[in-house]
Amino acid sequence: MIATPQDASTVILLRDNMGEFAPGFEVLMVRRSSKSSFVPSAYVFPGGRVERDDSLPQLERYCRREDLNRTLSVLENVSQAKAALGILVAAIRETFEEAGLLLAYQGGDQLLSFAGGEMEQRLRHYRKSLNAGELNFLQMLEREKLTLAIDCLNYFSRWITPELSPLRYDARFFVAAVPPGQKAIPDGDEVTSHVWITPAQALQKYRSRNFYMVAPTVVTLEELSVFRTIQEVIDFTKTKNVKSVLTRLIFAKDDIQEQTPDGRIFGNLPFAD
Repeated sequence: MIATPQDASTVILLRDNMGEFAPGFEVLMVRRSSKSSFVPSAYVFPGGRVERDDSLPQLERYCRREDLNRTLSVLENVSQAKAALGILVAAIRETFEEAGLLLAYQGGDQLLSFAGGEMEQRLRHYRKSLNAGELNFLQMLEREKLTLAIDCLNYFSRWITPELSPLRYDARFFVAAVPPGQKAIPDGDEVTSHVWITPAQALQKYRSRNFYMVAPTVVTLEELSVFRTIQEVIDFTKTKNVKSVLTRLIFAKDDIQEQTPDGRIFGNLPFAD
């Protein structure tokens, strides 16, 4: 029996290259735990499935209406505002839970910064409580009076897990620049480490078999590698016609391979136990 894909959100976080005299940008890659039931030990972008609480109507109070309307017009095959809300909230929530980065406004149109120290400490405490199930994302937004920075999410691609996979996701990928004054810290559970790396460097390490990634991640990095700046990437999303990509599994001897619609094959795809 083929499993129905669950909605999921992924955020491709970019920052200007921090190397001296090095132009371009870097992308945040997090490494999934070796105990994960989905792509264990793989380097991925932060993200996860849409939870039921991500679509709570109360969350609309912490989003700007124009941002919700704009996204609803961009996301294909999402006809209900509730579903779009869940996809967007999940993108920001999962990024915060996994990588410790929060796309939100505080006090109007100013992106949240950790520069003050006190806010960072509070958010680290919230994050720990969120991951422990002691409070939900809505409660954190209410207490801190934050507005979700949905306008920072730029729709980039959509990938659907192969039909023969035991766990399946319909994942929307968004591009976002990292807010100034924030730093990534892996949660130590779902993701165990992180690295800021240029798309070209990540692809080189992958081809040298030193950086395990699955097909959607590799193809995304290949797309990103042609751009020189973060703004070029964001501008590209404004006119990009996103179409869903459904890959398929191929069983070859002892290897499970993933094939994209254009015929490219990616090996060493692990199954969940």
